[in-house]
Amino acid sequence: MKIKDIKGKKVTVMGLGLHGGGLGIARFFAKHGAYVLATDIKPANELKATIAKLKGLKIKYVLGQHRLEDFVNADLVMQNPGVPENSKYLLVAKEHKIPIETDLGLFFDWCPAPIVGVTGTKGKSTTASLIAAMLGQVYDDVFLAGNNRTSVLEILPDIVSNDIVVLELSSWQLAGMRSHKKSPQVAVFTNIYPDHLNRYDSLRQYIQDKKVIFKWQKPDDILILNYDDNVVRNFAKEAQGKVCFYSLTDLALVSDRDDLLARAKIGAFLQGKKIFYGSRKHKVCQSKDFSLRGKHNIANILAAISVVKLAYQAPSRTIRQALRHYKPLSGRLEVVARKQEVRYINDTCATMPEATIAALKSLNKQNIILLAGGAAKGLSFQKLAKSIVKRVKMLILLTGSATDQLEKKVRKELVKQGKELKIVIVDSMDLAVNTAHQEAVSGDVVLLSPACASFGMFKHEFDRGDQFIKAVKSLK
Repeated sequence: MKIKDIKGKKVTVMGLGLHGGGLGIARFFAKHGAYVLATDIKPANELKATIAKLKGLKIKYVLGQHRLEDFVNADLVMQNPGVPENSKYLLVAKEHKIPIETDLGLFFDWCPAPIVGVTGTKGKSTTASLIAAMLGQVYDDVFLAGNNRTSVLEILPDIVSNDIVVLELSSWQLAGMRSHKKSPQVAVFTNIYPDHLNRYDSLRQYIQDKKVIFKWQKPDDILILNYDDNVVRNFAKEAQGKVCFYSLTDLALVSDRDDLLARAKIGAFLQGKKIFYGSRKHKVCQSKDFSLRGKHNIANILAAISVVKLAYQAPSRTIRQALRHYKPLSGRLEVVARKQEVRYINDTCATMPEATIAALKSLNKQNIILLAGGAAKGLSFQKLAKSIVKRVKMLILLTGSATDQLEKKVRKELVKQGKELKIVIVDSMDLAVNTAHQEAVSGDVVLLSPACASFGMFKHEFDRGDQFIKAVKSLK
């Protein structure tokens, strides 16, 4: 299907949602002359803000339910990434041979510009934004989109062939690309950890969706891999394109002892406080050139440098300039306030235990009041419990389906280590922040890094972060 074919088509948009993706899909098709029906199981009052942004467009709404007829009497069904493949409504559409598409799949068909795609369990948002920032120092038109609360179709009309598109890609989005059999010309894979096991039957299934990012690459395409992640490193054996590794260790020291590395290109690597590219002869920058905290963020910088150096020959001078001006993304170790010598940090995007562990390590202190807990994703809290006992002075847990499990793991670890830790369970963000404020003393850090999903108490993870910021700002 081409864009000109949209006009007059009956399009069912499944999953209007609160994040902006469904909104963007509905708006794109309505503006191109389709008869759009947007359906969501959420009632109209919960979707008020989304619907308001679509005012003036000819869109029919079926809210608070899905109807089978809307998936049969359609020319096209647009699947929101949050909708699982085994939805009975999608199965009915397939039975009636109604085409099912995702915005990302269509974007790859229609985008005239080269695409840099970034995936991984952690770090993909920061890595993608770093790549865009570095390329923005050299090229006039660089578009950043993907898994960032807007539909990629929204930027499509503005893109021409000599632009560059950088996409952050989730496993769900990549799954929707299978039928198109396309991968980005430059693919970046940051790491793999167990995640979304409340939706996937196994870690293997999750990884298979992630691997779509390089599955259909061509010989001249580029695959950037994290050498430090054993699973990701071995993806080089399946690569169709040119492989480049980055690492927090000195790759020059091991290149002659590793067959995988010997056959690949050496990307960016860390030696002490300096970052090199290709060899120790080519220094790119050093730690004083950036303010991002933690080794996980240095890894993100290494990935971004590898992309812009190998694929776009970006000068080191412009990379340093981009790093000096780069600001952390909202919800990722974001310092939102300093009150009475206490720092308040919003890390709401830490929706898995490993992300919270990385946040705790990056602060490198034992004066942390941690706000955690929430909805379950089928993940283990064993390692996080050890990190909490080691680094946290007080734990405030937000109620949710995973909170009991996290509390039990922490209490078990406390007994094992013979330590004590004050643990409080609260049912609102206001109460969590106020409790932390009452306990905090000069030099402390109040860290929201939940290690869990947000659904239940909050609309989504960004709503959780917004409520944290609002509560912090209201402190006396």
